[in-house]
Amino acid sequence: MRDLLKFTAELVDIPSVSHSEAAICDHLEALLTPVPGLVVTRVGNNLVARTDLGRSRRLLLAGHTDTVPPNGNESAATHGDELRGIGATDMKGGVAVLAELARSVGEPNVDVTYVFYECEEVASVHNGVERLFRERPDLLAADAAVLAEPTSARVEAGCQGTLRAQVTMTGRRAHSARPWTGINAIHRLAPVIEAVASYQPREVEIDECRFREAMQCVAVAGGVAGNVVPDLAQLTVNHRFAPDRSTEAAIGEIRTVVGSVDDFEIVDSAAAALPCLDHPLLASLLVATGEAPRAKLGWTDVARFAGRNMPATNFGPGDPNLAHGPDEMVSRTELDVVYRVLRGLIEG
Repeated sequence: MRDLLKFTAELVDIPSVSHSEAAICDHLEALLTPVPGLVVTRVGNNLVARTDLGRSRRLLLAGHTDTVPPNGNESAATHGDELRGIGATDMKGGVAVLAELARSVGEPNVDVTYVFYECEEVASVHNGVERLFRERPDLLAADAAVLAEPTSARVEAGCQGTLRAQVTMTGRRAHSARPWTGINAIHRLAPVIEAVASYQPREVEIDECRFREAMQCVAVAGGVAGNVVPDLAQLTVNHRFAPDRSTEAAIGEIRTVVGSVDDFEIVDSAAAALPCLDHPLLASLLVATGEAPRAKLGWTDVARFAGRNMPATNFGPGDPNLAHGPDEMVSRTELDVVYRVLRGLIEG
């Protein structure tokens, strides 16, 4: 097995901000195409490497190759057994593990599909998994899936749903010296903002995983000029909801919280996913970690597979609390643990 920390550093040093994944896809394609027993297919900047050994079950292992824009952490920096740099946490450490498994495990006990995909960090319309489902769904056929999202080398099951709502308040313009002649739309947003700020998150336990919901104001827009009472103000609210709720129920929850407004529009949404740890492959993964599962407090592409009736979970190296921050980091220990556990899973 190659040095996974060094391999991750190699991948971190290949810039791959969303929409610019060609170079890292080229790199992985050159690495995996010569591997005996792998059928490698490229669709855009999405790379799929599959074994075809006639096994009775197939496991899909996936990781996205894109990162958010760097924040002074463009280059890999190794300090002892830790690696820092853009994407080290989310999720080039996971990609390194999957690529090394594809390169080094020649006789798995299950057939394996390795998926390296683009544009996870941006709008859903660009997502590489969605593109593959549209154009080559045959490449994604499997009994279960594991996404190597950062989870600190523990199983984080399912995922929360997410939606963004835009709330609009209107008013009437007036001179700011004579505000009583108008209606201030920004001021009319105040009770809505207060209601969201006072939201008490619901907690629910599903299959030993405790999900904690959240609702936050994430953007405010309004104003005409420094001497004008504004006649339009808009607030964007993000709601993260547990997988025992449908998207429709979550929309009802956010409507209840914001109350009476002039306009309410859902601008983006994605369904949640249940833990699904009763599938034999995922149950074996959990046993191999030796730790209880945790809920994924966030949305991941696990939901894309779950929405197509494929049980899926999250399991990868890196602390998810560091994702997208300037201190993204992954440790040699977590890389080695995830590699060992996943290798044991596919070798049986």
